[in-house]
Amino acid sequence: EALGATKRVFEILDEQPNVIDAPNAVALTTVQGRITFEHVSFSYDGRQEVLHDINLDIAPGEIIALVGPSGAGKSTMFNLIPRFYDPTVGAVKIDGIDMRQVTQASLREQIAIVPQETLLFGGSILENIRYGKLDATQDEIEAAAHAANAHDFICGFPDGYNTVVGERGVRLSGGQRQRVAIARALLKNPRIPLLDEATSSLDSESEHEVQEALERLMQDRTTVIIAHRLSTVRVADRIAVMESGRIVELGSHDELMALSG
Repeated sequence: EALGATKRVFEILDEQPNVIDAPNAVALTTVQGRITFEHVSFSYDGRQEVLHDINLDIAPGEIIALVGPSGAGKSTMFNLIPRFYDPTVGAVKIDGIDMRQVTQASLREQIAIVPQETLLFGGSILENIRYGKLDATQDEIEAAAHAANAHDFICGFPDGYNTVVGERGVRLSGGQRQRVAIARALLKNPRIPLLDEATSSLDSESEHEVQEALERLMQDRTTVIIAHRLSTVRVADRIAVMESGRIVELGSHDELMALSG
């Protein structure tokens, strides 16, 4: 059994990554934050398409919410932006440049992801926030925590910023974990935050604190959100309603409400 597991590890190590830098890939420097999907289709297995001919132009600083049932293609679209995958057909562009022409490292430097399940590791709160910018000073970390509505609860712990959060952050509540993750994203100061909104129910006070922190993160930045809450959909400039791998409706909250009559 151990031999089989070892063999599998080596098989994984030998696998070629699906996404690699082009030989002539350039590093992104200053980024406006325009994201363009041009006739994008995508299939995980080469047979069944999960995205079909997606066309979407997201302006710098615009907030776009992706909504739709499970399996509609929201997560796949979301994962094409940091180039975890490349489109099967078409192109995803940043500031008009095909993402396949830029280095992955420089692209991801411009992006911060706040996932649905908050990823914290078993170190201190300070270390978890600093992961957004490894050379950050204490003052920078505290400023990010303030903006994320996290500073007050952190200071409520006897060890403050040196409080050890436990594996996966088990010693923190759901709302506290989310605010630490938002502080990490704010510290990184990305041009493009990607938010996969947590479906887990927060109490109304936590939800208010988290929503306020997210709005600070989104301010003046190109933001794509997989949205589950009406409050988030309302702050979006436009909403893309997805169904079976297609965008079936696109507009502001008011426009879509008028359409549905």
